[in-house]
Amino acid sequence: MAKNISRRSFIKALGGGAVAAAPLLAACTGGKKPSAAEAREPQKGKMTFRTNHNTGDRVSILGYGMMRLPVVGQGTGRETHDAPIDQDMVNREVDYALEHGVNYFDTSPAYCRGLSERATGIALSRHDRSKYFVATKMSNFSPDTWPREASQQMFENSLKELRVDYVDYLLLHSIGQGSDPLAMFNSRYMDNGILDWLVEQKRRGRIRNLGFSYHGDVKIYDMLLKWHDEGRYHWDFVQIELNYLDWNYADEINDRNTDAVYLYGELQKRNIPAIIMEPLLGGRLVRVPDFVVQKMKQREPERSVASWAIRFAATPPGVLTVLSGMTYMENLKDNLLSTAPLVPLTKEEEAFLMEIADDIYNLKTIPCNECNYCMPCPYGIDIPGVLSHYNKCIADGNLPNRGAMDPDYRRERRAFLVGYDRAVPRLRQAAHCIGCGQCIDHCPQGIDIPKEMQRLDKFVESLKQNEPA
Repeated sequence: MAKNISRRSFIKALGGGAVAAAPLLAACTGGKKPSAAEAREPQKGKMTFRTNHNTGDRVSILGYGMMRLPVVGQGTGRETHDAPIDQDMVNREVDYALEHGVNYFDTSPAYCRGLSERATGIALSRHDRSKYFVATKMSNFSPDTWPREASQQMFENSLKELRVDYVDYLLLHSIGQGSDPLAMFNSRYMDNGILDWLVEQKRRGRIRNLGFSYHGDVKIYDMLLKWHDEGRYHWDFVQIELNYLDWNYADEINDRNTDAVYLYGELQKRNIPAIIMEPLLGGRLVRVPDFVVQKMKQREPERSVASWAIRFAATPPGVLTVLSGMTYMENLKDNLLSTAPLVPLTKEEEAFLMEIADDIYNLKTIPCNECNYCMPCPYGIDIPGVLSHYNKCIADGNLPNRGAMDPDYRRERRAFLVGYDRAVPRLRQAAHCIGCGQCIDHCPQGIDIPKEMQRLDKFVESLKQNEPA
């Protein structure tokens, strides 16, 4: 696959800092609280906006992803996977976001155990409808939602839950997924005629912008863009995963992913506005190793680790908004400090982040973004928790993989095993995976989850048995 925009071309596009002005049932928890120093108070009236040339929408460069909403007991140690959403906190965070210029809110019928749209609708309906843009998705992943009437009902229910008469941005959710991505796409959108029905809803004004979000097989991505070229379907926007690690390393980390440089380049060629998801890779680009943090702080002591990633995603021309799932008010404030106003990356800063990407890639972690799309596991396994613990031990230098004779083995072994039991209850650990495979098609990163669970369980058992004298 050719990469149509090289690293040099991207730096040139930045112009030295100039920017064009123009069944999932995911969990709600996520993110990491920034330090007090990173939680400075943002100023109002400073948000950077981009213009959607299709509609003239003036969209905030920071978009609010409503996937990781706060739950009751958040931060107290009492929260659970099925804890109710903390609606009062959602309301406060949405109010604060709107006051500081954020006007794009992205949700889905599948987020937060199916409750995100309702929580989003409650929070936004307290404000003037003209003050915000709401995006939701046709998330008809399950075969029981493939019949035309079921998919239509999903859309109608989205309007009801969001308390709106129209959706500003409607996405075909996560095209390219599945063991047979083309068959999956046809079942979800073509065989049932639902894509043509959505086009009709746009003509009637119930959808203002129609697009899709992409994960998986790039052939499906290319096919939909070819349809755009041929005039078969017009895409008003496309949502892609873009961050400084996935810019060049996405398909090397996992061959079912596609480098962001290609995805972005194909949209730029067609002048299709890009909406960016996973600028922080589900928090992975916040929870970077200490030596990476030190590099960033040495260069910019007052800038947060997250800020580097947000600015990278927001700088390229053609990016309409950058979505971030902001569970805590501190996350929201930190992202506002990065985007209100946005200070675009310089050539030197972009090159610096490419070096950081090299450092992170060489750690060889499992590419889990903790999106929770694989959850709930029918056998109770905390899949993101297991993978996150393994990745954290790699990043922290606590992975005991050099053998019992290594002088650090005892310390690393204890840190891994004790940390594993603390992070993941034993009944939810990898040992209980039976390899049913129900999670595989739901992983946007294409991880063979049962294979990884089996590998990590064997690794844990070897550590338990290989106790040093």
